[in-house]
Amino acid sequence: MSTVLAFVIMGSALLVGAMVQSSVGLGLGLVGAPVISLVDPTLMPATLLIGTAALPMFTIGSEWRHIDWRGISWGLAGRLLGTGLGVAVVASLDPKTLGAAIGAMVLAAVAVSLWRVHVRITPWSLVIAGAVSGTTGTATSIGGPPMALLYQRESGPTVRSTLAGYFVVGTIVSLAALALGGQFEPRQAGMGLALLPFIIAGFLLGRPLRHIIDAGRLRVALLAVVTVSGTVLLIQSLL
Repeated sequence: MSTVLAFVIMGSALLVGAMVQSSVGLGLGLVGAPVISLVDPTLMPATLLIGTAALPMFTIGSEWRHIDWRGISWGLAGRLLGTGLGVAVVASLDPKTLGAAIGAMVLAAVAVSLWRVHVRITPWSLVIAGAVSGTTGTATSIGGPPMALLYQRESGPTVRSTLAGYFVVGTIVSLAALALGGQFEPRQAGMGLALLPFIIAGFLLGRPLRHIIDAGRLRVALLAVVTVSGTVLLIQSLL
């Protein structure tokens, strides 16, 4: 595969993922991770994490008034705990094994949600979700599902802005941890920056979809995206 074709394929995947995240609150890693892993696995996870840190800044710029700061603070406390484990996985273990386990856990959580079991947003639930998110987000770049499941019954602006604030800080922490662990290479950084125009375009294209998603369809959309995310992690790991 030529370099130009590989770049276009990865950029197209990130554009679609950014559209989904711009409207629902997560989705960039869901669409981008499997495609980049297939095209050039040596770019993962740092290349995608750069986009994962940049995209939420645009969401915060438009919906910052709706951020749940308590959720971000407790979630990030948990993410700090999980990030160290994620770096250890990248450095010494096969992240696909972790991906399979997390994928199965995500699907189980969705199944519980469909049975109308409501997990309250509390400091403990936020810390646990943040820890799981930090581990899988650092190792696989898909860290949104645990936090998204907690916020599935909140309003669209609250979900998008809170997840965005959590993603920005949490992803920067993950990138710093990968750099300290020697898992963040200049080539990965360069590709991540080169792909940013696709992400910006996806954000802009996804904004008009918000009013459709927010009209009573947010929970269904979130559960659908999270279900696909868990399935992708599971299948990618098994294959």
